[in-house]
Amino acid sequence: MRALWMSSDGGANVLEILMAGGWAMVPILICSAVALAIVLERCLTLRRKAVLPPGLGEEVRQWARSGQLDPSHLQTLANGSPLGELLAAALAVRNRPRELIKERIEDTGRHVVHRMERYLNTLGTIALIGPLLGLFGTVIGLIRMFMQVMAGGIGDPARMAGGIGEALICTASGLTVAIPAYVLHRYFRSRVASYCVAMEKQATALLDDLTLTTPAAAPRTRRAPAPSSTDAG
Repeated sequence: MRALWMSSDGGANVLEILMAGGWAMVPILICSAVALAIVLERCLTLRRKAVLPPGLGEEVRQWARSGQLDPSHLQTLANGSPLGELLAAALAVRNRPRELIKERIEDTGRHVVHRMERYLNTLGTIALIGPLLGLFGTVIGLIRMFMQVMAGGIGDPARMAGGIGEALICTASGLTVAIPAYVLHRYFRSRVASYCVAMEKQATALLDDLTLTTPAAAPRTRRAPAPSSTDAG
């Protein structure tokens, strides 16, 4: 901690270090705030209990077998979780052919996945541009320092070394923002992919219950008797 928060007669604190990076630190700090907000929101939204409530798939299949489903029940199910929305879409067209039910599940699934991946592109963009913003700030700082050297000479070498260190603050800050953003972006992507596999499994089980376990009885037709030999004569 002494390296970050030094005594009043010894040096600068963290705020002064960040301010030493110049105006190029402003977009980096904005990116860090946006990334933090996205991470907190996605951690809350992509909780497993919120996406895949335990036992919901089996409970919905029991509802489908009993036939006790009404529009208000389906609306409550759809609003409860992403898995519930997917299963409710299948139950809404449960009396239709299998291919139509499957198509409705796929269409709803695309919308569900899109909502689960909300803001992840922004998080990935922050992970991409973070080092670039840091490099840009460093280059601007070095240019400013060398312009001062050209105007007034080298002067104090220690001051020049300090200027280089201040310029590199932007690069360090950009990497500090980009690395966690990239790791968390990949983590949330993998979590959404695993949720998609689990939801597909539950939707397929419900589809089989709706179309395979209760097949529609085909109408029985009477076969005409074969003509006898006496009729032929």
